[in-house]
Amino acid sequence: MTTTLRIGILGTGPWAQRVHAPALAAHPGISFTGVWGRRPEAAAELAARHGTRPYASPEDLFADTDAVAVALPPSVQADLAVRAAEAGRHLLLDKPVATTVAEARAVVDAADRAGVASVVFFTARFGVAEGEWTDRAAAAGGWFTAHADWLGSVFAADSDSPYVDSPWRREKGALWDVGPHALSLLLPALGDVEHVTAARGPGDTVLLTLRHAGGAASSATVSLTAPRAASGVSVTLHGASGTTVLPSRQDGPDVAYARAVDALLTAVRTGERHSCDVRFGLRVTEVLAAAEASLGAGGEGPAGGAVPAGGGASGEGAAPLI
Repeated sequence: MTTTLRIGILGTGPWAQRVHAPALAAHPGISFTGVWGRRPEAAAELAARHGTRPYASPEDLFADTDAVAVALPPSVQADLAVRAAEAGRHLLLDKPVATTVAEARAVVDAADRAGVASVVFFTARFGVAEGEWTDRAAAAGGWFTAHADWLGSVFAADSDSPYVDSPWRREKGALWDVGPHALSLLLPALGDVEHVTAARGPGDTVLLTLRHAGGAASSATVSLTAPRAASGVSVTLHGASGTTVLPSRQDGPDVAYARAVDALLTAVRTGERHSCDVRFGLRVTEVLAAAEASLGAGGEGPAGGAVPAGGGASGEGAAPLI
């Protein structure tokens, strides 16, 4: 690795324009090497805006970087992450890592074989106030139950979201887009998930019920079709030390993303895994896939699949989803 980590970005969409590229260009600890996108003209425009260069192919970008940041749909991200890891590049990925367990596991396997560092960007986990709250909750333990509401209005009738025409969000809905955010807070606090069921609500709304290792229970309501007046995020934990509520976000996603870059730099420098690495991303994918299977069964009864050895949210062996 060079003294300053060289990072290039894969992707040119609204999230890359709003968060990834500006945060990378402003970060003092990295060199923003360049941009590749599926639309060359968009890559050229985004690169010019931030004083860097476009690349004709992902492999060309890999050749000039130490790490890659990905801001692409998850099915596209997974394949490119495997290729980047095989080229020896560290990974700064977005949630979800993938929308199938096989694709997410392929990313983990490629990162393990190459020995590269990885961080998956869950916005709430890297927010200053939210991240500190989650760390305190995980350290305290003793939680009995919890509930999360993650309600967006991307697909509401009065939406003005830049993501309203996102094909993968249209296909996979709230479960895969904002479900990872809820899980990124519930799993560290309450423990790994042993059992999940899901039921449909209005629009793409999904109601999740989770049983965690150790016996704690949680539920979550996720949606991208909530009316704008009803949109928002809340997470409440109940346990031996009382009740605690997720604090409101104090900063924009660019601040959280800069902290994710910091986390990758630390993982590269120390060789130590970050708690939000690709293994955690795989575990979140496994839980979501089990929830999706439950929806496919009509939302009645348990559904899920076996978890590979060493695939737990904490990096240890995880119990199967049943």
